[in-house]
Amino acid sequence: MGMESAAFERLYDEHSGSVYTAAYAVLGDPAQAQDVVQEVFMRVWRRPEDFDAARGTLPNYLRLMARSRALDIWREAKVAGRARDRMKVLALRDEGRADDRPAVAVELRRDRVIVLRALARIPAVQRQAIVMAYWGGLTADEIAARSGVPVGTVKSRLRLGLMKMRDRTLGELAVGSRRLAA
Repeated sequence: MGMESAAFERLYDEHSGSVYTAAYAVLGDPAQAQDVVQEVFMRVWRRPEDFDAARGTLPNYLRLMARSRALDIWREAKVAGRARDRMKVLALRDEGRADDRPAVAVELRRDRVIVLRALARIPAVQRQAIVMAYWGGLTADEIAARSGVPVGTVKSRLRLGLMKMRDRTLGELAVGSRRLAA
């Protein structure tokens, strides 16, 4: 349904600063904090009936929404960071074994580059789901809870992202596999 425009403008003018402060306190990044402000006020605009005065004041409700969304973003960044760290560790391990099997090590590094390039070229929501699942070790239910989206959406993002990655790497990875078999 939404709110009356003038009422919404007053609400935004009055509370956007405290919502920004709450988000910034968690994230420490001005751009991300501003994104949270936008998300919070868009949610209020679309669903003002979600606010229940019996449960607390409007300023507290807005700050709680901001803090909650900021924490979700912060956690997602931590999961992505752990995935990058794991990839670095795996890359170092492979580099350490290069003396034992240099041809295989070169192929593995090449394949890793191909996969990471394909991962970087898929939509961000699909990339995030794949990173959280495969490198973060999270289930679809856990990803849904952290991302605030339905489990079906997470599963679709994983499926679509993996299909796109397969399509973008199939030719390149197949060439490398034939070379190893030869």
